[in-house]
Amino acid sequence: MAVQVVDRSLMTSDLTPHQAKSVGVGGWVVSFLPGRTLTTEQATAALQAAEAVAAVNALAGQVGLTAMETVGLATQESPWGEPECGGLRRFWRRGRLEH
Repeated sequence: MAVQVVDRSLMTSDLTPHQAKSVGVGGWVVSFLPGRTLTTEQATAALQAAEAVAAVNALAGQVGLTAMETVGLATQESPWGEPECGGLRRFWRRGRLEH
């Protein structure tokens, strides 16, 4: 994954056709978020999210699902409960791994 900035006016990626264009004074517009002006950090994050979607789409195809189906199913609680790992219970809470 590599978001690149070209001449301080265009952000591109080698993994997605989406782009971000500078609209001046630190503002950016992303191709899949028309009408929204973002900061540099937000535009970078948006393109990184588009890259992640491209990766999910490729993996989802391997199991016969769409990216949307995969994300929807993967965000559900596991019916098997939480795994035991070396006596420590590990699980995700609010986007980070806690013990």
